[in-house]
Amino acid sequence: MIWNAKNGRVSMDGTEMCYASFGRGSEALVLIPGLSDGLATVAGKALLLAPPYRMFFGRYTVYMFSRKNGLTEGDSIRGMAADLAAAMRSLGIGRAKVMGVSQGGMIAQYLAIDHPEMVERLVLAVTAPRANAEIRDCVGRWITFAEQGDHRRLMIDTAETSYSERFLRRYRRIYPFIGLIGKPRDYRRFIVNARAILGFDAFGELPKIACPTLIVGGAEDRVVGAQAAHALHERIPGSSLFVYPGLGHAAYEEAGDFNERIFRFLESAQQ
Repeated sequence: MIWNAKNGRVSMDGTEMCYASFGRGSEALVLIPGLSDGLATVAGKALLLAPPYRMFFGRYTVYMFSRKNGLTEGDSIRGMAADLAAAMRSLGIGRAKVMGVSQGGMIAQYLAIDHPEMVERLVLAVTAPRANAEIRDCVGRWITFAEQGDHRRLMIDTAETSYSERFLRRYRRIYPFIGLIGKPRDYRRFIVNARAILGFDAFGELPKIACPTLIVGGAEDRVVGAQAAHALHERIPGSSLFVYPGLGHAAYEEAGDFNERIFRFLESAQQ
């Protein structure tokens, strides 16, 4: 079966990092998810996660990595990138094409800065070069809701700030039940991830990114701000930029051509 979906764990420093893989291609594509990984890891979800990436399966073996299980207070985005590099090496992935979404895009920036030999091409989707005012306001609210154990408010606020009005008209129908869906046993992992975002600032080091880079943003992004993609583009030499009009932070979910656009960039001639 071309999906070849697998679930796995990599041991590191007394803990583990979960990953899901799918596809049979000879090249590696590493995907780094956003802050939702703080609520639930990819453990055991390979078959569930695989379908949107079908077009990649002939060319790539796709790996989606969670953060390590043993996150502790004070862990940083840079440290998460180092953990990811260690996990990739453990699996024999010496060099890969990498896509990071939201917080995953922050981790991807440091992966490309600190471990340039491991990143052949880079996609940064709906992310930012540092924790700006919009991020601090938004993520600060989510930390408060998590500390209060208010899953319903956390999920609704995430939806309202991430999705377009067109999507929300349908999605709001489940709001009466949303507090019962996906609630973790506790929010410690989420809060550590979220606080790492508030301490993130790769702005001054972005010119070190030397690999071909595609930046994808949403013109209505209310999580990282509409200008975040432009700031990345200005700082990363030779980067390409595409901004979806009318879409926000969830552009990677809502845009029907998102994965096709990413595939074309990964397969395009070297810059």
